[in-house]
Amino acid sequence: MNEVWKKPPISLDAYQKMVGHEVGVSAWHLVDQNRIDVYADVIEDHQFIHVDPERAKKETSFGTTIAHGFLTMSLMSIMSYEVMPVIEGTTMGVNYGFDKLRFISPVRSGSRVRGRFTLAEAKLRKPKELQSRTNVTVEIEGEEKPALVADWIGLIYFA
Repeated sequence: MNEVWKKPPISLDAYQKMVGHEVGVSAWHLVDQNRIDVYADVIEDHQFIHVDPERAKKETSFGTTIAHGFLTMSLMSIMSYEVMPVIEGTTMGVNYGFDKLRFISPVRSGSRVRGRFTLAEAKLRKPKELQSRTNVTVEIEGEEKPALVADWIGLIYFA
């Protein structure tokens, strides 16, 4: 079992007290050409800026290929598992969407990214359903501007 699943759970009250505070910062994750190529195959988006390093070097200002924005966004899942606490009694969590998602800077092949998570909201919608909103900034190692910023909404269900 992946170590990120072995965190001790916290109470719902403790979780709600985290609102307005940075919860944590994930580990760095490498976005190399292999990861970009595999993602391109999965979503069938083989635009040269992602999969052709020579052409991207010659024809773009990036100097190399860049990750798909949605690839960078999808890495938020593992980053959140590393950082966000598990609430006692949780049976599952699901994505509910985004209030905001902006791709600020391209992630060049070979870069490393990490997520910075701040819990913005945690409110019960039903007795066994919590809606949370997390402000996420995905940073690029060595870069001043982030790859993306997002207001990520999730639903957490309890037994």
